[in-house]
This record gives sequence, structure tokens and C-alpha cells, in this order.
Amino acid sequence: MDDHTDHARKPRADAVRNRERVLEAAKLVFNAGGPEASLEAVAKRAGVGIGTLYRHFPTREDLFEAVYRREVEQLSEFAEQLKNAKDPVDALRRWLWSGVEFVATKKGMVATLALAVQSGSELHAFSFERLTKAVGSLLDRAVAAGAMRADISPEDLLRAFFGMCYMHDQPGWQSSVLRMLDVFVDGLRVQPVAKAKTRTNTRTAKPAKAAVKRKR
Repeated sequence: MDDHTDHARKPRADAVRNRERVLEAAKLVFNAGGPEASLEAVAKRAGVGIGTLYRHFPTREDLFEAVYRREVEQLSEFAEQLKNAKDPVDALRRWLWSGVEFVATKKGMVATLALAVQSGSELHAFSFERLTKAVGSLLDRAVAAGAMRADISPEDLLRAFFGMCYMHDQPGWQSSVLRMLDVFVDGLRVQPVAKAKTRTNTRTAKPAKAAVKRKR
């Protein structure tokens, strides 16, 4: 392969930057939702012309799918970063918090994505596999540390998470979901009840023996 052919096949650096700017702008615009979530609004926020946007994403569906895939990839990468966190339960909590932003973006394009992400589609399989693997790695670490109960699967966790997110559609729903996630994650913690009870019994037993000695 000569240099000319190789150069022709590689996207120009400014084209790559423009594509990333469009995707980041689209995420913010779709996250806000509402009637302002148009492709024109995306192009304006990205600082590019509408023609540039269409060169990278010929259809609205192409842009929505690219944003969706990018969000899934970022969530997967974030899980990898959190695997070295000191507190495994807090790491899982932070990942779920980040997932709320992903759902907010997804809600902003849910009408167009409805068919694309339906069960059985390639995009659905891609996202389900990546997200299950990501949350599963964090869940396994918390369970191995003895900090979280072991009778919940990654699939169960994702179903509960998405259920919380889609139960709320009013403005400000993210704050409500974040509070619910805190309660949910804390409920999955392993509570050292048995140890605490043993320590209590030990403390109460010693004075009793001393009292017997004094009586004698």
C-alpha cells in the first residue's frame, strides 16, 4: 500500500475532531430533550455547519445510534477505571450514577431508537452485553470483598436500575432516581448483624461473671 492510498483511507484529523464534537454536542442536546433537541441545535452547539453534520451522519438514525454506542462504550470504560477503587460498593454506586446520564440521553432520542434497540436487534445485543459485563465486574468485586450480597445477578441489577429510571418522566427525575439508587445500593450491602450480636453478648457476659465473684 503506497502513502497516497493510505492517506486517502485515513480520516483527516479535523474530520475526526468534528465528528467527536458533533457526538458530544448531540449527547448534551438529547440529554436536555424537548422540542429544542433538533439536528440543527446539535450542529449549532458543535460549532459546525449542518452540512458537516450530515456528512458524518447522513440520517437522524445514524447520529442517534452513534451517540448511543458511544455512551455504552464510555460506561464500559468507566467500569474499568472503577475496578481499582478502594471501596467496591462505592464504585458500583458511582457507575450507576453515571448510568443515569446515559438514560437521560437515551430518553431524548427514545422515539427514533425504539425500533433500533428492540429485543433481538444487533444494537440491543451490543448494549446489553457491554453493560452487563461492566456492571458485573463491579458487582463481582463487591461480592468477593464480602461487602455485598451474592444473590443478585448483573441482569437483575440492570433491570432494577432501568426500572427506576423509566418510572420517572417528570422534570428533575434524575435527582429522584439518584436518591433511590442510594437506598437500593445500601440495601444490597452485607450487614454484619451476626458479628455485632456476638460482640454485644461478649460485653454483657463479662460483667455478669464479675458480679458473681463479688457476691462470693
